[in-house]
Amino acid sequence: MNYLKWGFIGCGEVTELKSGPAFSEVEGSSVVAVMSRTEERARTYAIKHGVPRWYTDAQELINDPEVNAVYVATPPSSHATYAIMAMKAGKPVYVEKPLASSYEDCARVNRVSEETGMPCFVAYYRRYLPYFQKVKDIVNSGQIGKMVNVNVRFATPPREMDYGKDGKLPWRLQTDIAGGGYFYDMAPHQFDLLQDMFGVIVEARGICANRGGLYEAEDSVSACFEFENGLPGSGSWCFVAHESAQEDRIELVGDRGSVSFSVFDYKPIKLHTSEGTETISVPNPPYVQFPIIKKVIEHLQGLDMCSCTSVSATPTNWALDRILGKF
Repeated sequence: MNYLKWGFIGCGEVTELKSGPAFSEVEGSSVVAVMSRTEERARTYAIKHGVPRWYTDAQELINDPEVNAVYVATPPSSHATYAIMAMKAGKPVYVEKPLASSYEDCARVNRVSEETGMPCFVAYYRRYLPYFQKVKDIVNSGQIGKMVNVNVRFATPPREMDYGKDGKLPWRLQTDIAGGGYFYDMAPHQFDLLQDMFGVIVEARGICANRGGLYEAEDSVSACFEFENGLPGSGSWCFVAHESAQEDRIELVGDRGSVSFSVFDYKPIKLHTSEGTETISVPNPPYVQFPIIKKVIEHLQGLDMCSCTSVSATPTNWALDRILGKF
């Protein structure tokens, strides 16, 4: 597959700000079709971005003979369905994170990928951003010594839309669509980064609560987990905190130092060792998904390998579901 002709299923905010333009900036790749259930949105996106064709039916886009690869950019509840449809049609897939709204659906995707021989990649793009590559380099270089503990802390005030004043909540707070609340939307990035550094999480437990009463999904979560190498970790997430408690921080503790960094704010990395404290700023590309999309395209062209497959993404859903008590 030398030239990738992508079809987008979904053309919302993420395709505008994070991913869409990158598909046409990588050599040997372009976008030839988009789909949205809302006709006006599909047409508007196609015209704005110079995409030749638009659809309101996902199957029609997948059946388009010009489309030879599919990007699924919809809410999680439909990820598995669309990914399986594309793979059964003989077309590789790139899916937004998390891979699905449940661990069970992730397993279905992996089974079909194996049966059809079609690869499925997942948009855990932070793995390939320079900022997080630097954190990984610090850990792997031994600057903080042997890893002994991991701690995740995230707190943010409610968003205006969380109050549901118009009678409708964002899809990220509708558990039948998102798989959970904001925890299921944001924690996957944190867990994927940590598992990329330390291996698969093999044990996870959580205490979940709804303290704000703004919606039915959990808004406060505390968890403990263990990686396959025996490294213990813990985390707390609160999406109804006072602004004074706002925090986005992961601390990796070693026996010779520690490194702390943010996942969503990209604040300067702080490295603490016996030699002192070093603050490290690492810029990211304008389109944050560009590095991983480039990897995916080059993988499909036989030029490189992208490790962010559906198989590697599945343990994140397993950990999320365990923490939320789904099984």
